[in-house]
This record gives sequence, C-alpha cells and structure tokens, in this order.
Amino acid sequence: MTPTRFLARMSLDTEMGTALSDTRIRLLEQIDSRGSINQAAKAVPLSYKAAWDALDTMNNLAPEPLVVRVTGGRQGGGTQLTEYGRRIVAMYRALEKEYQHTLDQLSGRLTELEGGDIRTFQKLMHRISMKSSARNQFSGPITGLRQGDVSFEVQIRLDPENELIATITKTSAENLELGIGREIFAMVKSSSVMLTTDLAMRISARNRLCGEITAIHEGTINNEVTLTLPSGRNVTAVVTAESCSSLGLQTGARACAFFKSSSVILATCE
Repeated sequence: MTPTRFLARMSLDTEMGTALSDTRIRLLEQIDSRGSINQAAKAVPLSYKAAWDALDTMNNLAPEPLVVRVTGGRQGGGTQLTEYGRRIVAMYRALEKEYQHTLDQLSGRLTELEGGDIRTFQKLMHRISMKSSARNQFSGPITGLRQGDVSFEVQIRLDPENELIATITKTSAENLELGIGREIFAMVKSSSVMLTTDLAMRISARNRLCGEITAIHEGTINNEVTLTLPSGRNVTAVVTAESCSSLGLQTGARACAFFKSSSVILATCE
C-alpha cells in the first residue's frame, strides 16, 4: 500500500491574481518541448484561449518575457521559451522540491502525534473546501442501500445516535458509485427543514434530528433557526416569524428538525 502523504502544489499570487501555478508551469514546459502553444495546451490540457490568456498574464507580470513568438524555419514558426522563462521554470521546480520535502517531514511528525491521522486530516480539508448553496452540509459513511424499481434509498451515519436517509434515482446511484462504507456528502436546503417542539410528534418525513435551539437570527418575514444535536452538529431551518412565535421557539428550548428523504442531495469526491 502506498504511504499517505501531502503533495506540494504551489502557486504565486499577486494582487492581479495567480501569476504562477503548477498548471502554468506545465504549460511553459510543454511549450519548451513542443514549440507550439496549440500542442502544449492539448498536452496540459487547457483550451487554446486559456493557454493564451495565461501566457499573456505571465508575460505582463514578469520583468522579462517568458515566451516569444518565432517566425520562419521548417515548421513555419511557433512559440519558444526564453532563457529567462527556463530559469523561472527551474526555480519553481526547485522550490516545489523543497516544499515537498518539508511536507514529507511534517507528515512524519504528524504520525508521531496522538490522533495525528494524515488521512483524517486530508478528508477534513477536502470537506471544508467544498462549496455549496445548501445551508446544511453533512458527511458520513454509507450504512445501508436499498434498491427499488426506480429509486435507491441510501442510509448515512452522522453520529452514534443519528442516521440520514436519502432517496435518489437508480441512475444517480450508479453515477455516484455508491457502496457500503463509502464516505459521502449529504446536503439539505434550510427551506426544506421543518421544526417542531413536540418531541413525541409522529410524522411521515423519514429524517428526524432532535437537539437544542442554540441560535435564532430574526428577519422581517423569516427567521433562521439553528438546532444543535448532542454530537455538536448543527441543523438550520428557515421558518416564518409567525411560526416561530406560535411554536414558542427560543434559544435553549428542545426541538426536532425533520425533512423528507427526497430533500437530501448526495455528493461524492473522487
């Protein structure tokens, strides 16, 4: 089994945006070996326009041109990397090598720490970097799969006390390559979450999460109510101010959030 490690991916950012990145360095390397922007862009891969835009940005920000156009010759001209461009590429790769060496040393130290699981840390960083408009985002392993005629029912373990159930199409299940034990993301829009203070209330919604109201952000028409589960995870619901008043919702009160299994959106990472 290949040891787990952090991989160095450097970028040089300026107030005008990213000037140098691994993708742009690979573009320069391909131009140096192929002498053609078109062929270099295909090899990276990048669109021809994206390659030209990247080269323009680098040439504009650099004190000397990194690439130049050449004419004539058997190939009818092309694009070449300048000596300055080659030095920049060499410096970037040298820094990247040192950066990787530092990360490898850090990985070794983390394994010596109690609870210093590199894979767990990597998963955490991957989860945090994911962006979605859904207010409620959860992750956990798949604990159950049940196939119907046209749909799939997916069970996801949130914590020792709670599971989520999502209903998706068979096609979606196949595209996501679902399997027992696989880590998966579950997202629910706050407008799909309903609240009740009747903890014994019987409802048809498959998902029911109970906890304590820890925050209420009041609006002109709607309020945003945050419910904290015993595990520390939060569930947010958007309810009308009138409903908040009639239900007697207030911080510190016990409540349950419920939503349909069809309201849960699933996602996986490669």
